[in-house]
Amino acid sequence: MHNHNHKRSRRAAALGAAAAAAALAVVGAGPAQASVQSVPAHLVPKELPPHPASDWYASDVTKGLPETPPFCVENTLPTAGATHRTFWTEYDTGAAQIVVRTGTVDAARKLAAAAEKKIRNCAADWERQFPQGTASWRDYGALQAEDGAHVYGVHTSYPDSEPGIHLFGVGRDGRTVTIVRWGEMGGYDQAPLADFRRTTTTAVVKLYQE
Repeated sequence: MHNHNHKRSRRAAALGAAAAAAALAVVGAGPAQASVQSVPAHLVPKELPPHPASDWYASDVTKGLPETPPFCVENTLPTAGATHRTFWTEYDTGAAQIVVRTGTVDAARKLAAAAEKKIRNCAADWERQFPQGTASWRDYGALQAEDGAHVYGVHTSYPDSEPGIHLFGVGRDGRTVTIVRWGEMGGYDQAPLADFRRTTTTAVVKLYQE
């Protein structure tokens, strides 16, 4: 009995210490927390379309654009005001999210429109760059999310190479724009469209609430 009480008191002391540490962490994190909140929230791995055989892994949220220009929207997005996070699996499936906070709502509207135009033209642009290949695109329509979002698919195929399927979501909330890209080897029938629609909606809803 004495031993049981001793264990219980040690556990209580440990819990008390943990609670005190947590309280200190919260108090100490005040200013840092405020600076984190000044960056739009990005997707986390569990919010991506589930992969049948792998977990998703994610980089930290990083300022600027990815080192590798995002397929279809190269030379479209500004580095200023941009943050990004890349995602990967144990297989060929990967994804990325880019968020750009612009100066005005009008600038954000124009940026989203420019990105959508690049995605709609992507298949034709790719075929011009790779004449031996073939490419196509699909408009999967608008989503009801904040100030609007749209989903597209782009398929590319090159001789002696695996075909690639890409899904894109472009959305806006106020003066903040986000672009989500998902891709893997394969065709349209393998694209997790319903899950990607949810991912895109989540990405837009997580942006600034202004």
